[in-house]
Amino acid sequence: MAAANLSRVRKSILPQAGDTWASIAKRELPKLDEAAGIASLQSWNLHVFMRSAGPSGGPRGGNPILPSDVIFVEPPGARA
Repeated sequence: MAAANLSRVRKSILPQAGDTWASIAKRELPKLDEAAGIASLQSWNLHVFMRSAGPSGGPRGGNPILPSDVIFVEPPGARA
């Protein structure tokens, strides 16, 4: 396959232990203020954002982000 036929892969990370939307936004999107960074991450990661977080007193403390989640840290690319 020629390199011209390969699609660009969207930048993503695996969360660190205890990561929240705020901690990921601060680390991965430092140029954005916290609220804008969180909103961007949540809109690019509906597969995580729309998941039930469970009770706030549970083992994840109400955090829907799991260490096994793939978190996109950039928007989807435009269709060619």
